[in-house]
Amino acid sequence: MSELASDENPNHTVHVVSGLEPAEALEILGAKPRLFQPCELPDGKPDRWTSLPAAALGIESGASGALLAGRIGEWTFVYDDSMATDHLSTPSLSANGRSAATSMFSIHANASLSYFVNSEQLAWIDIHDDLEENLPSMPADLRAAFDAAGIFGLDGDVEPGKHDDAILMRAVCALAGLTCTLSDLRRIPLLVTAFG
Repeated sequence: MSELASDENPNHTVHVVSGLEPAEALEILGAKPRLFQPCELPDGKPDRWTSLPAAALGIESGASGALLAGRIGEWTFVYDDSMATDHLSTPSLSANGRSAATSMFSIHANASLSYFVNSEQLAWIDIHDDLEENLPSMPADLRAAFDAAGIFGLDGDVEPGKHDDAILMRAVCALAGLTCTLSDLRRIPLLVTAFG
């Protein structure tokens, strides 16, 4: 997902939901179906401020946000390049027995993750929380996602035993099995829409 973001100050959200089609997820997030378009991700971004989904739409940086949705296995993802969506939609995504999670990362390095099943919140994690202390109380699948996400330092900035700022985004992707590259995403049907 990080390769979809603008290179300069990413400010984005990723939603994942099981058992829901991409178009349905986009509608729950408030997108208008008449604006949905099939998408082929371009080979590159026109500048460091434009995300790949915005480039696919031909949107100039700052003119509008873009939502990109696709499905891999049982899970659908929606990538929001401008953080126009948030955790308030996660309960609706998880309705009718589905599992859903949302991770947000702001240009100010604020990050959070919410996890819901059947519209019930089972976890809320802030980047400033002590993850090691909170892991035992998380649902088993979310704990496994954090184990899979690992801890990676950014240019050696992370102290031993501490997590980096991108761990919540990696954890939400690991939860949904989104261990894919841009090449993998280019091989599946994608929908894109202007939003916000």
